[in-house]
Amino acid sequence: MDANLVRRVGFAAGAIPLALLIVWYGGLPLAGLLAAAGTLATRELFDLAERQQIRPARVIGLVSAAAVAPLTYATLAVPDVRALAAAAWPYAAALWLILVLTWALAARAPSAHPLAAVGITVLAVAYTGGFPAFLLDMRHSGHGLKSWAGTWLVFYPLVVTWVCDTAAMFGGRALGGPKLAPIVSPGKTRSGSLSGVAGSLLVAPLFAAAVFPRVGLDIPLWQLLVIAAVLGVVGQVGDLAESLFKREAGVKDSSHLIPGHGGVLDRLDSLYFVVPVAAVMYRLFGIV
Repeated sequence: MDANLVRRVGFAAGAIPLALLIVWYGGLPLAGLLAAAGTLATRELFDLAERQQIRPARVIGLVSAAAVAPLTYATLAVPDVRALAAAAWPYAAALWLILVLTWALAARAPSAHPLAAVGITVLAVAYTGGFPAFLLDMRHSGHGLKSWAGTWLVFYPLVVTWVCDTAAMFGGRALGGPKLAPIVSPGKTRSGSLSGVAGSLLVAPLFAAAVFPRVGLDIPLWQLLVIAAVLGVVGQVGDLAESLFKREAGVKDSSHLIPGHGGVLDRLDSLYFVVPVAAVMYRLFGIV
């Protein structure tokens, strides 16, 4: 076992039980965790941009990314806030964008890449702040605090993604063959990608037989298989998308914050795509 894999396993051994506890409790602790992750990932994305002399609106971007998850939870948990958000969110979004554009006009000369600065600021809030907030929808649509049913609805797409990543890594090493995306991520192979999807599918029977029934959830196996297959593909696309950003910036990792994993962006790259897609599929199938 290589040293990097040992560090990954060691980090996961401590992080996963803590994440399980926070997701089980839900509410503000979970929203706070997502806000912290969103802030750190936004900073890393801004750092990638600044390597190319693009200077985003750091304060606006960081504060906005941190605010998405708590505001999402307030919308889900408080009926008055939900009613206000339903009526006001298009206007709030428009005013926020006007704020970012006004900042660019005041703070960036035409030679300082104002278009790119605005673009990366908006992307960061939506991508690293907004996408993870869909996890709150999975957790709290129909489930209150301290809910194991809500917890496992969240962890199903997470486990699918982790198994996919692991199966892809070992499958690619064992089978080799043509590269999946040689320019963006030279280490990934098509065999590894297919192994990842196969690994994702193995999670569905386990949850259908041993996990969901124990917490009162009756989800047909075929639905879980469809979700796993889609997420197995979508997660790999999310991984490649983040690799594309790093390739443009000329770095291997978004930061060195997490032992064996690089940065928050590196750890959550697949999940940025997986979480909102899983939330949509849960809605389509009437699971939440």
